[in-house]
Amino acid sequence: MIVGVPKEVKKDEYRVALLPVGVYELVKHGHQVLVEQNAGIGSGVSDAEYVDQGAEIVPNSKELFERADMLVKVKEPQPIEYKWLRPNQIIFTFFHFAADRELTEAMIKSGTTCVAYETLSGPNGSLPLLTPMSEVAGRMSIQEGARFLERPQMGRGILLGGVPGVAPAHITIIGGGVVGTNAAKIAAGFQADVTILDVNMERLRYLDDIMPANVNVLFSDRMTIREQLQLSDLVIGAVLIPAARAPKLITREDLKLMKPGSVIVDVAVDQGGCVETTRPTSHSDPVYIEEEVVHYCVANMPGAVGRTSTFALCNVTLPWVVMLANQGIADAIQSSQPIRDAVNIHQGRVSNRPVAETFNMKFESL
Repeated sequence: MIVGVPKEVKKDEYRVALLPVGVYELVKHGHQVLVEQNAGIGSGVSDAEYVDQGAEIVPNSKELFERADMLVKVKEPQPIEYKWLRPNQIIFTFFHFAADRELTEAMIKSGTTCVAYETLSGPNGSLPLLTPMSEVAGRMSIQEGARFLERPQMGRGILLGGVPGVAPAHITIIGGGVVGTNAAKIAAGFQADVTILDVNMERLRYLDDIMPANVNVLFSDRMTIREQLQLSDLVIGAVLIPAARAPKLITREDLKLMKPGSVIVDVAVDQGGCVETTRPTSHSDPVYIEEEVVHYCVANMPGAVGRTSTFALCNVTLPWVVMLANQGIADAIQSSQPIRDAVNIHQGRVSNRPVAETFNMKFESL
């Protein structure tokens, strides 16, 4: 199989989908690997390192897309790339279809098979390819929230940990999954006053056992969310419903309960966001203000720390890249439940039920 690794063209995206060791493994199995020129530069990986392991460097995206049987990416194809896609091609990347009807319709029209990192399943309902990026995003959410609480960044002028004699910041984290847990760990380390909200009591009991004393857990309901908004200097949106749009748990009206200059970091923006006023932003223009509340809604947060994120992502994606290359999509679908769960669109047909329901499209089981 010819495996292509394009340079990411999404704004402020510095990750790359395959490391030189991935080239080595694919070549060892008899596959050809094409890497677009400078694809790894944002992650500190040179073209020469890919060539040393047997890759061919391709000068532009158009040639790479036209030659590759399988494209391995980090972010969803961008509009400039749609015209180069073709039927029977495999794209293995993050898609987050439920947040983007235009992308969904473009992939259906292209006839490609879209294998989504974010819905590939693991044991006990885990999402092993999404997990490392959720870890990065959760940790970054506190880092970025702390920055935008500073007064020059339009925030309230709050130091997360306070100082002796001055209260620390109150941080509310909505969602106790991977993002929320990692956010809480970092926030606790800053000595902030942290509350995690979730609807899963077993998860809350677990978090209560493992978190330090400055992290409290509460059952998430409408009243509790509104009570916490009044107290919060920083709110982290960490809600995920796999493949579906995130529920809007904070309305525009709710924002009026918050203190002027407080900050929301909506990590759920990739799935449409859990705040009514969320709209995607970029690392070069990350924030805007609604109802006197600073909104940080960058849709590819881990892209800013390209080297860390690339290595974390490739650690978990490489075995699946090799499997897809070795077996092809038809055999992989037959032999692997995780791959079946990951195929969101197959040759022009929507094969993921939440995506189909989001856009009122026909669902066709694999």
